[in-house]
Amino acid sequence: MNFFERVYEAVKQIPKGKVATYGQIACAAGSPRAARQVGYALHVNPQPGINPCHRVVNRFGGLAPAFAFGGVGVQAALLKDEGVLVDEAFTVDLEKYLYRGVFHLVEE
Repeated sequence: MNFFERVYEAVKQIPKGKVATYGQIACAAGSPRAARQVGYALHVNPQPGINPCHRVVNRFGGLAPAFAFGGVGVQAALLKDEGVLVDEAFTVDLEKYLYRGVFHLVEE
């Protein structure tokens, strides 16, 4: 399984109503220093309806300013539809919404 595939598998494990950071996904994918590459992988997400990349935020809870599938407003709307409150600065409260579970990736 390549890095992008591991990213997509990790992102699929973020439950509705929760978010994870790019750094968390990088760690889950086996490359803790690859947060920027996670962003690129999500930008080229081949299955936007299956890989819920809208649930990934930066380390401060900020939404992606250039969300790949319609801009920050679309990402905010998708999160709000799942019960995640997004403030006027397009930021999520990580104390409340951060996914703190374990990511389980199976190598093929």
